[in-house]
Amino acid sequence: MYHHSEFDRAFVIDRAERFRDQVNRRISGALTEEEFRPLRLMNGVYLQLHAYMLRIAIPYGTISPDQMRRLAHIADRWDKGYGHFTTRQNIQFNWPKLVDIPDMLDSLAEVGMHAIQTSGNTIRNVTADHFSGAAADEIADPRPYAELIRQWSTDHPEFQFLPRKFKIAVSGSPNDRAVVKSHDIGLRMVRRDDQIGFEVSVGGGLGRTPLVGKVVNEFVPTTDLLPYLEAILSAYNTVGRRDNKYKARLKIAVQELGIDHIRELVEARFAETRPMFDGSDQAVLAEIAKQFAQPELVEGRSTAAYDAARDADPVFRSWADTNLHDHKNPDYAIVTVSTKKHGATPGDATSDQMRLLADIAEEYGQGDLRISHEQNVVMPHIHRADLPAIHAKLREAGLGTANIGLVSDIIACPGLDYCALATARSIPIAQQIATRFDELKLEHEIGELKIKISGCINACGHHHVGHIGILGLDRAGVENYQVTLGGDGTETMSVGERAGPGFSKDEIIPAIERLVQGYLAIREDEDETFLQAYRRLGPAPFKAALYPAEEKAA
Repeated sequence: MYHHSEFDRAFVIDRAERFRDQVNRRISGALTEEEFRPLRLMNGVYLQLHAYMLRIAIPYGTISPDQMRRLAHIADRWDKGYGHFTTRQNIQFNWPKLVDIPDMLDSLAEVGMHAIQTSGNTIRNVTADHFSGAAADEIADPRPYAELIRQWSTDHPEFQFLPRKFKIAVSGSPNDRAVVKSHDIGLRMVRRDDQIGFEVSVGGGLGRTPLVGKVVNEFVPTTDLLPYLEAILSAYNTVGRRDNKYKARLKIAVQELGIDHIRELVEARFAETRPMFDGSDQAVLAEIAKQFAQPELVEGRSTAAYDAARDADPVFRSWADTNLHDHKNPDYAIVTVSTKKHGATPGDATSDQMRLLADIAEEYGQGDLRISHEQNVVMPHIHRADLPAIHAKLREAGLGTANIGLVSDIIACPGLDYCALATARSIPIAQQIATRFDELKLEHEIGELKIKISGCINACGHHHVGHIGILGLDRAGVENYQVTLGGDGTETMSVGERAGPGFSKDEIIPAIERLVQGYLAIREDEDETFLQAYRRLGPAPFKAALYPAEEKAA
């Protein structure tokens, strides 16, 4: 993984020192909250319902054991003993005191971490496939390119005050695990005539106007990546609306001007930016790539212990079938650790759990950890012989739940329990759904089913791309939950369709149960997923399951 250079360290320390002075001025009253707001947002500090919140960057989801231990230390010393992993592959601490945040940033800087550009109208934390560098279907590891983008975008003088926040995602595989087309810029690695490049899409996004990104260029060679990104950002900075923040994202410019016009603007700007880079970015990329060399994996070690445990222990077999994914080396596996024990808060991890994950990664996993946009933790390089021991440690810590991709592996934003923008609670609904289907013992029979919950229209829970999406709204002071159907966050991305009237907080769990039971009754066979059945049959039978009284009345 990438380690901070002397320049990086000096930059992060200087930024933290400046913010300490700004905090002191806010506490003394020299700065009003209105004056302080843009300064704190530039350093990842939000003012939530009950306290300040610090959002820490985990670029492209990659984190070392030492960094994970430092997060655990911060959770214990300055928060309430836990952190919350987000859909941007970041971590949030929800209870820090403002006076302590500069000390938290100093502590982070010691291990090469920071909170820069985790908020504000700038290029946010660059995200990537959480299986990068390990996935069997990968063309090449996209993380060197993600790191190059991070370095280029950090404090870029032209892009610190964009019309609106800006998000970039990178995938190195044909199977999209980074939801690239929901981003302002989505980069999907492709191969053409033995040359690697990127299919570039623009104008994706969720929120109040969910749109699937459109391809602006089918193949940008890796040598042209940065000047092409610079051209897109420059064009957006020119045409992006600043009169209405709800219409300021790149997706609105693409929608209003059309992809062909945007392409013309980008190509014209690209002709100007390309000569400015003169290959210097490629020299930087070459140095970055050295830090992402493939780990030295053990050859010839027997996997008999894994096979024996799988045959003898049904609990281990269930976990292995659900939480493991194919590695480039068949003797290894990619392990996804669920933070979603039934009834737990999705994405939360205690300090003890963080330390355990760090220890396991150090002992068994090449010192490599990832945070996924699905709010889980990934150990990408685990020898199969070590899996029984790892599973036992995870189970003891409440991290051994076998539910990745299943109905209880729910993405949920913090909602009204924390967020000042939320209009309804997300966490209790996620907990109740997970608990109910655990009681029914149906998860593994149901198979792959992605439920995503947002507590407001901003869609931080990605509900638009859930097979079943749930959006919490305020209806005359009462929480009301809309259901969307047929969303998909993969390479076949689609935005879910609203099913009909919303449900109260007491009605939503039975409604989801009826919906899933209805799916089980109409699927062709046990291999047909919810999404496949929805695309085959259309919304009618699913709506009938959700609204049985309306069906009877008709």
